[in-house]
Amino acid sequence: MAKHFLNKRFFRGLLVLLSMIAASSLVLAAPAPASGGVDSLSTVATNITGNFGALAKMITAAAYVAGFGFAFAAILKFKAHKDNPQQIPVGTPIALLFVGAALIFLPTLFSVSGATVFGSGASVGGSSGMDNVPGFSQQSSDK
Repeated sequence: MAKHFLNKRFFRGLLVLLSMIAASSLVLAAPAPASGGVDSLSTVATNITGNFGALAKMITAAAYVAGFGFAFAAILKFKAHKDNPQQIPVGTPIALLFVGAALIFLPTLFSVSGATVFGSGASVGGSSGMDNVPGFSQQSSDK
């Protein structure tokens, strides 16, 4: 009973940590309010697209943290299965291990699938991701 409670507590703590990271990154990435007047539509769009890079980095970091968390939980479940095979089926730690591996390799999968779909000349989206789109650049939005 105590082991099950600790596993729930671990996953709740991991969820709270990820939500705190997400909330703090959204607060820190928010643009400062203008001192006066109303911003134009292009300024609002530039501010929104500027935050996509931070969002992509946050999702990548969350995937790594969650992946290592699932891998650690799989190790704990393998030990629990070894101690009491009747209580913990071997499928549970194997499933946790596969989910952890999938989350750890998710950012690599995105970059490889992006190169496959869009070609090798494509760039990864980020803070400068909109500069490579034909017809849209920082110079054309300022005119």
